[in-house]
Amino acid sequence: MENQHKTSDNKAREVVLAYIKALNDEDFEAARKLVNHDLTFDGVLGKRDGADAYFKDMEKMKFKYKVHKVFSDGNDVCLFYDVDMGSATALTSGWYHLKYGKISSLKVIFDPRPILEASNKK
Repeated sequence: MENQHKTSDNKAREVVLAYIKALNDEDFEAARKLVNHDLTFDGVLGKRDGADAYFKDMEKMKFKYKVHKVFSDGNDVCLFYDVDMGSATALTSGWYHLKYGKISSLKVIFDPRPILEASNKK
């Protein structure tokens, strides 16, 4: 069994919310310090392996997040938030898993219709 150094609910919550704040502030260096180098991202519209690939995209997209609800259970944190993607906003759920006190994986689900509708109007 892999020892992931169980993170307290409060600490995991603090890490994820600090990460979201850093993204909202476009402080990608601070956000990068809160994730493991082998971060995995699995979303509705794509996947990324490794923090470098993930942040390369995030720095271009500059999404903004409005958190509505936070749930935490040990090394796992789930957020419900609006993600402002510039041309559309989507109610989204993000599941963050921490290892060694840093975010190691992120799974995101949302209804892509607002994004697809916005792209069809262009």
